[in-house]
Amino acid sequence: MKYETQRVALPFFMVAMALFALQVVFGLLAATVYAWPNFMAELMPFNIMRVSHTNLLIVWLLLGFMGATYYLMPEEAEREIHSPTIAYIQLAIFAFAGAAALVGYQFGIHEGREFLEQPFWVKVLITISFLMFLFNTSMTLAKGRRTAINLVLMLGLWLAAVFWLFAFYNPSNLAVDKLYWWWVVHLWVEGVWELIMAALLGYLLIKMTGVDREVIEKWLYIIVGLSLFSGLLGTGHHYYWIGAPSYWQPIGSIFSTLEVIPFFAMVVFAFTMFWKGSRNHPNKAAMLWALGCPTVAFFGAGVWGFMHTLHWINYYSHGTQVTAAHGHLAFYGAYVMLMLGIITFAMPQLRRVQPYNQVLNMWGFWIMTGAMCFMTFTLTFAGVVQTHLQRVLGMNYMEVQDQLGLFYLMRLGAGVAVAIGAVMLIYAFFGPAREQVPAGGTQLTAGPDRA
Repeated sequence: MKYETQRVALPFFMVAMALFALQVVFGLLAATVYAWPNFMAELMPFNIMRVSHTNLLIVWLLLGFMGATYYLMPEEAEREIHSPTIAYIQLAIFAFAGAAALVGYQFGIHEGREFLEQPFWVKVLITISFLMFLFNTSMTLAKGRRTAINLVLMLGLWLAAVFWLFAFYNPSNLAVDKLYWWWVVHLWVEGVWELIMAALLGYLLIKMTGVDREVIEKWLYIIVGLSLFSGLLGTGHHYYWIGAPSYWQPIGSIFSTLEVIPFFAMVVFAFTMFWKGSRNHPNKAAMLWALGCPTVAFFGAGVWGFMHTLHWINYYSHGTQVTAAHGHLAFYGAYVMLMLGIITFAMPQLRRVQPYNQVLNMWGFWIMTGAMCFMTFTLTFAGVVQTHLQRVLGMNYMEVQDQLGLFYLMRLGAGVAVAIGAVMLIYAFFGPAREQVPAGGTQLTAGPDRA
């Protein structure tokens, strides 16, 4: 590490990984209910498992974004973090708010709006924490060097905070509610979060390929422009069937189709930089995640999103397991893999050891990614069967669910494999670090802090 305050990122990553583990646990519980519907019916209803699973995903990713920002901002701005104290306080507030919401869900305390179920006072605490984070990082940026990486990153983070404010707007009319609800849910994951993704991916490629910064920054601006151009109006593909004006059908179809382009550009960007640069960076595991992230995101968010985004297809497939297939692979590829890559890159510096446990980390990569792809294929086939039986032949919903039992068992098996890969990764991050012996045979030492 070049700057001591980069260590602020470590507790953010630790809390994020703890919540990631919990997210996987609740996902396994929910997948078990699909296979055996009465599983834990008296102890924890399915809707509580699902809300816990989805909320934990959002919370740990936000903590990961914060930790990644605190890690890279000193290097990009060429100065220490403005106030590490503020960082630790806002982490405590955010973690408390997330934990309180999670506990409350188990007792049925929630607002019932998907992804935005948090009680009002929890939303207030999250907002306070996020504003403290933005103040701290913006002050660091204002007093230091400005680069395309930290400017695009902060633009994405500030826009995420702005669109989060619509979570407080809860109109009584359901159609109006859904119209603005997507301003948080869609404009985060298919809009401004893509800016954060592109900036963090650009940072990793600068650090690991050695390609000139100006080349990477030009790519970054192109990707950001494509993301905003397609993502903002691409929100229209959520407006097809909620009572919005009919012009959203062509607008949503056209612009959500264009959302494939920035994800494809990220794939080309990552592999081009890898090919142009030196490919001998010692942290091979981090490079694997950096290349895997845009690739899987392109298929999950781009290809699988395109499969059912056109309104004349979505008319039949909307709300089926096709949607679940797209959601799982898109989130995993675009944001989960990105954060696991950032943590893989940062942990050796944060723990002051050489790149370590790389083989275990890469095994975790392949097991998790393979299992998530298998889960996606399984849910896709289930969704196609469901669409035909339910939406075309008109069979009863529960009759159709009985026909999908084999697919749900396969999805559960894939979830178990994801959990195994997650355990391997968490151990690789925080477990004992083995010293590396280079080809010459001289033992590398890492100082008194090595594990």
